[in-house]
Amino acid sequence: MITQLKFVSIPVSDQDRALAFYTEQLGFDIATDQPMGPGKRWIELRIASSGTRVVLFTMDGQEDRIGTFFNGAFACDNVEATYRQLSQRGVEFIEPPTAQPWGTFAKFRDPDRNTFVLSSS
Repeated sequence: MITQLKFVSIPVSDQDRALAFYTEQLGFDIATDQPMGPGKRWIELRIASSGTRVVLFTMDGQEDRIGTFFNGAFACDNVEATYRQLSQRGVEFIEPPTAQPWGTFAKFRDPDRNTFVLSSS
């Protein structure tokens, strides 16, 4: 039976720039960084103690997905505190923390303009 989601892929145009953003600004750790075809690398990142990994890789023919909305959300304990911390690191937020009946969320972008939700309940 299926036990978990192993990884999600984020399409990026420049793997070095994306790697710097996700490690230095978001605080993710490198799990794997190895060649994956001509001129590309398979970059797999760990998020704290989560079992799910983030992969910075764009499959050939999927370049049109770069700069789109990520259909998912990154979780944190406190959106307001994480918003302040990431803003100080230069992360571009397009929507500040907003409280809703189902939880609090904010939206941010990576250097490729991929848009993400940051959420807590």
